[in-house]
Amino acid sequence: MIIKPSAVIRQNYNEFSKLCKTTGEPVYLTKNGEGDLVVMDIDAFEKREKMLQLREKLLAVEEDRMGGHVGLSVSDLNEELKRIITEV
Repeated sequence: MIIKPSAVIRQNYNEFSKLCKTTGEPVYLTKNGEGDLVVMDIDAFEKREKMLQLREKLLAVEEDRMGGHVGLSVSDLNEELKRIITEV
């Protein structure tokens, strides 16, 4: 976990930006010794968001499965994919 005082952005933005980009980790900023903000590289943020969205989808599918929803068999899925491909 990287923790920096908020003044670091004002004092040297370029160095702070480089830190965010090279680590790919969120940087926790403090104000008067208390947690205030979290800053991170936009590419790392977008990757994290995509992973969270995928986890939400997988969780929803697992909840459906646990609730008794029956999906396609492997052979049925294969046939459905072939049908879709021929339509395209």
